[in-house]
Amino acid sequence: MSHGLTLLIFLLPMVPTFWAIVDVAYRDFGSIKKKALWGGFVVFVPCLGGLVYLIFGRRQGTKITQ
Repeated sequence: MSHGLTLLIFLLPMVPTFWAIVDVAYRDFGSIKKKALWGGFVVFVPCLGGLVYLIFGRRQGTKITQ
């Protein structure tokens, strides 16, 4: 197996986690506590935390407009 394919197999599941981290940073959840809980969940439960956030948590926050 090539090194590129191996790297892809290990990094692909992390994409939702990275996306969720950025998304949590740019959303307002009504309180800093909710935002911290989602952020902590995404960071400390990689892969699964990112998927759960993108399915359920994203709807709870509103996009911050500047």
